[in-house]
Amino acid sequence: MKLVFALCLLMMPFVSFAQHFQSNDIPDSLKKNAGLVTRYEEEVFEIKSPGKATEHERHVYTILNEDGDYVSTYRSRYDKFTSINNITGTMYDASGKELKHVRKKEMEDVSGTGDESLITDSRYKICSFNNRTYPYTVDFEEEDDINGILDFPDWVPQGINKASVEDTKFVVIAPKDYVLRFKPVNCSFQPVITEDGGKKIYTWERKNLPARNKEIFAPSPIQIIPYVMIAPSDFEAQGYKGDMSTWEGYGKFYYELLKGRDILPEDIKRKVHELTDNLNDPRQKIKVLYDYLQRNTHYISIQLGIGGWQPFDAAYVATKRYGDCKALSNFMVSLLKEAGIKGNSVIIRSGANETSMNSDFPSDQFDHVISCVPFEKDTVWLECTSQTLPAGYLSSFTANRYALLVDEAGGKLVHTPKYGLNDNQEIKKITATINEEGNLSASINTMYKAERQDHLEQLINYLSKEDQLKHLKSSIDLPTYDIVKFDYVQHKEILPPSITETLELNAPNYAQASGKRLFILPNVLTRSAIKLKQDEERKYEIELKDEYRLIDSVEIKIPGGFQVEALPRDMKLETKFGKYITSTRVLPDKIIYYRLQEQYSGKFPPSDYSDLTRFYDEIFKADRSKIVLVKKE
Repeated sequence: MKLVFALCLLMMPFVSFAQHFQSNDIPDSLKKNAGLVTRYEEEVFEIKSPGKATEHERHVYTILNEDGDYVSTYRSRYDKFTSINNITGTMYDASGKELKHVRKKEMEDVSGTGDESLITDSRYKICSFNNRTYPYTVDFEEEDDINGILDFPDWVPQGINKASVEDTKFVVIAPKDYVLRFKPVNCSFQPVITEDGGKKIYTWERKNLPARNKEIFAPSPIQIIPYVMIAPSDFEAQGYKGDMSTWEGYGKFYYELLKGRDILPEDIKRKVHELTDNLNDPRQKIKVLYDYLQRNTHYISIQLGIGGWQPFDAAYVATKRYGDCKALSNFMVSLLKEAGIKGNSVIIRSGANETSMNSDFPSDQFDHVISCVPFEKDTVWLECTSQTLPAGYLSSFTANRYALLVDEAGGKLVHTPKYGLNDNQEIKKITATINEEGNLSASINTMYKAERQDHLEQLINYLSKEDQLKHLKSSIDLPTYDIVKFDYVQHKEILPPSITETLELNAPNYAQASGKRLFILPNVLTRSAIKLKQDEERKYEIELKDEYRLIDSVEIKIPGGFQVEALPRDMKLETKFGKYITSTRVLPDKIIYYRLQEQYSGKFPPSDYSDLTRFYDEIFKADRSKIVLVKKE
């Protein structure tokens, strides 16, 4: 009866509720550090069957300042699986007086296709309120029918920074015999479970949660924010049935979507044999076929069909010469099969440093598909959406994380390779000259390796020379300079790959000339920009995700007749976070400078924050230490 009462309240006219959301009713404890307050939030998800559900949700936010303005725009997605029955939006002033009310038919209706690389059957209803008189309140309510269940929404009671919560509730209604799976993460939240006839009702609720502040080097939100994962056991979409209670069952479902979609046209079969029949090494065959894929297809995101899960078949990709991640991966596996090599599609979560995953709770935690060829002692990984990466290299986009390898037996968790300290390197050699006026001219050769070359790899392969120059200029930390010449060379033959950058530049007034003295910064280009607040109160543990080594060797020819008056002290810092070494020597005609910085990946307790602050502070200062030369009388 409690649930029925809550639903009845939700359907009451908005104006009768307005008095409950006056801004002066918000406790001061919820205003502290907050850009908005979630006044009331309720989501009711009712499972009718393994393939059908209804969802009713309401979100009421009081926006205190511009940090909270983003919630004044509400976006609701719908497609062939989700239909919006009703949606409304209302805005109130600080006293609770209604300012504007918008119905479904008055909302903007836009295609989910955002650019030429996306094909989708989804659309969005958008309601935006523009108000700069704070505080104000927005109230959005929606009801949807879902026909085809591939996943359930998780409950995240407080998922954003600078947002406090007055009351948030999540309700799941399921048939009494339905096995609902849930897992509290970073918390111990358990539902109140009641029964009503043939239904079982699960209710989670939290109240009065103060705003969270974002902390530098904090773990990803999935590792620190309390939430509850909720997932189906049996599910169904467009006639495809599955059991997500195990990774094996999840993989079997996806494998069924792949069945019969690996048939290649005859001309492509002939091409595969033309390319590979004279090769004995299977790894060489993989490389040749991957190169063929890259040269003859390109990536387009296609979110059609069964929730965007089922790939277009190999013949479609062969004919159209494009596909999304799952279609291109399926095409690659089909090419390998024709060559007598067993490959696999692999479902994965993409994004740089997206390493977090709840491996003990089978559920839809993925958004991307790659492929691989497992061997007895190692695996060749293939990012099939890239036209430029070498075979066997994944990049930070999918490296160092769990993924689900799919075959006829189902799914099994695997781990993609991690690129470590000896892989992620940036080695710079600078030869420069400074004249008596302080003007510098320099030749710079830099080798970027593994994840240190990932961003650059995208730039040099997909941007024009002019845009490459713009990016290069934005990355150089010099007051004034002119780039005379630059060039890039990719090295894909050895894994992990590397890129060599050659650069010539002139920097007027690089050294400060004052009377008889020259003030010279020997560290020409690699200066740390990290400066932390020493007195910051730390709540969350520290996580350093990147692991790399930076080496600078600098030789600067100086004008004759100068001698050293002041020299930076050599540094050697060795900590649990990393290493930092510098040395500076001045010879009769030149400066020799060496800098090494290593960052280690890992997690550290909040109590280590002061030590981390000191470590970065010493690096920041040392990177800016100058040599003082004085002209001999």
